Amino acid sequence: MSRLLLSLFLFASILAVSCDKSDTTDPVPEEKKDITSLKVMSYNIHYGNPPTRPGVTDIEAIVNVVNGDKPDLLALQEVDVNTTRSGRINMAQAIASRLHMRYYFAKAIDYQGGEYGVALLSKYPLSEAKVHRLPTKSGTGGEPRILATAKISLPDGTFIRFGNTHLDAQSDHTNRLLQIEEIARVTTSETLPFIIAGDFNAVPGTEVINKLDAHFQRTCQNCAPTIPASAPTRAIDFIAYRHPANKFSVESHKVIYETYASDHRPVVAVLNIGK
Repeated sequence: MSRLLLSLFLFASILAVSCDKSDTTDPVPEEKKDITSLKVMSYNIHYGNPPTRPGVTDIEAIVNVVNGDKPDLLALQEVDVNTTRSGRINMAQAIASRLHMRYYFAKAIDYQGGEYGVALLSKYPLSEAKVHRLPTKSGTGGEPRILATAKISLPDGTFIRFGNTHLDAQSDHTNRLLQIEEIARVTTSETLPFIIAGDFNAVPGTEVINKLDAHFQRTCQNCAPTIPASAPTRAIDFIAYRHPANKFSVESHKVIYETYASDHRPVVAVLNIGK
């Protein structure tokens, strides 16, 4: 192969990798080992924009917050990929690369020449990544919403399903109810242990969270508030789980004290896995 052809081949290969919006591969099989717990984080990252700095994208601030707890599984909401407002950054890829995690970006909508949605990040291999479109009532002006799911391969050879969502943000609960009912419908037949996380835009005691509680167990009951980050008054970000053999239990749950990186504070839970 000539030097020119070799250079073109290498350039094309690099371009193909850089344009990929997901990394769910596991090039080196991991040694099978026992696992007794999973640390899960949910974080609405406000498209990487610190609220006190309009027009600024600060990916490193998000990475630093996440690195402080080093979760095994990470659900990110309000993720930009190649949008104008975020400087054409593939935010899901950039964050995953810095955290040394695998990732799957799920588009909710096209936005400013790019895409906007949620991302699943995992320390362990992901497969069967899928986007479930959630309903929005016609005439309400609600933004399209999704549930992203993937199968996670744990080091002990078992599997779980991991889901991430961001429900409607309008003051009226109509669309959120439709969306949580659809989530309940599509997850009911799942036979794997299931962890779901996200920004539900509803507080405990509402019909939306009651519906979530009917199908999953939240990692908190008296949940600390998560928004606004500067002085939070409402809990709307949750992690919840379901295990067909009841082998999950909550070791800890916390809201991270973080006021700069986003308008939400992240939620972290450690789930014990019984044998």
